[in-house]
Amino acid sequence: MDPVTTPFTLDREQRAWCAELRALAAEKLRPLADEGAPGGTGSVNRPLVAALGELGLLARVVPATGPVSAMDLCLLRESLAQECTEAETALALQGLGAHPLLRWGTAGQRARWLPDVAAGRIVTAFALSEPEAGSDAASLRLRADPAPAPGPGGGPGPGSGPGSGWRLTGEKCWISNAPEADLYTVFARTGPAPGASGITAFLVPGDRPGLTGSPLEMLSPHPVGTLTFDGVPVGPDDVIGEVGGGFTVAMRTLDLFRPSVGAFAVGMARAALRAAVAHAGERHAFGGPLKDLQAVSHQLAEMATRTEAAALLVLAAAASYDAGEPGIARRSAMAKLFATETAQYVVDAAVQIHGARALRRGHLLEHLYREVRAPRVYEGATEVQRAIIAKELYR
Repeated sequence: MDPVTTPFTLDREQRAWCAELRALAAEKLRPLADEGAPGGTGSVNRPLVAALGELGLLARVVPATGPVSAMDLCLLRESLAQECTEAETALALQGLGAHPLLRWGTAGQRARWLPDVAAGRIVTAFALSEPEAGSDAASLRLRADPAPAPGPGGGPGPGSGPGSGWRLTGEKCWISNAPEADLYTVFARTGPAPGASGITAFLVPGDRPGLTGSPLEMLSPHPVGTLTFDGVPVGPDDVIGEVGGGFTVAMRTLDLFRPSVGAFAVGMARAALRAAVAHAGERHAFGGPLKDLQAVSHQLAEMATRTEAAALLVLAAAASYDAGEPGIARRSAMAKLFATETAQYVVDAAVQIHGARALRRGHLLEHLYREVRAPRVYEGATEVQRAIIAKELYR
């Protein structure tokens, strides 16, 4: 096993930035989230995405120069999540959808798309999951059949020969920002080999002919939907990275974003803990405040300890990623696993301390209770993270 990362704490500048982010989320972003998406519940809130761009926050996850800082990503997600989960999710989805392009795209691809992504003018999506390929991403079935390369309107280009392009046929499911995204990173099978081999990443604009989709109603009303590819044309200029190298693109992207999913979870846990501490100090029962009851005070102590442990594990994973240390896949999986499970526990315990009032629609904890469940599933379910950790122990 590789060495454990040296323990650390955030410096003064980082703490100040987190406080600034929380203030921005509460004052600038929360009102936009409360207004709701113009397209209705469950659709993309484009004014919110635009505000993230105007405030310069998207530029931290889609930087014009240099790599993405995993630490910045985690601090952003945790801070925003404490005040506005909708803003946190909108920022994360922009980063996730654009990261393959940022890291593996050509200079032309990056120049064409990334300025608009960072400005919040276009919405991106990461299209990996399928109806029969969720946690087992290597079993995806979306076909990329050889075809003439697309020309300017999506049709075959003049003089293009067979094999110079592909037609995408199949489905994607559980795709955040679908079917409204302007740009998708799509993973499809270009070769006959089973498993991870033969998968290629493509850049697919949302207006390509043959691409349709429909929204899905989820437990928490985020923009999530399906995509149907009916011979969607893509060419060599749409390939991200190398033909056949798409699975590596997907997994390395998730290595970066998994700790930040943990940061999102920590942010929700902190918000729930803060609410529980305040309520226990104000609410009187059995002759005194709830905090004086040992059952409640010990519960709060456990919630606080687990939240702090989760935060440190997330930040250690981010520091390891930025330092280029070995064992990134294992550390990322550990951070996501522990933080998301912890957040579920903390939010549930906070609801219990509040009682029935926390179950009322519109209460902070009612909102968090719906929000906290999904991170234990997406970007690799808890069980998948355990499998990754166990496999890495013997690598």
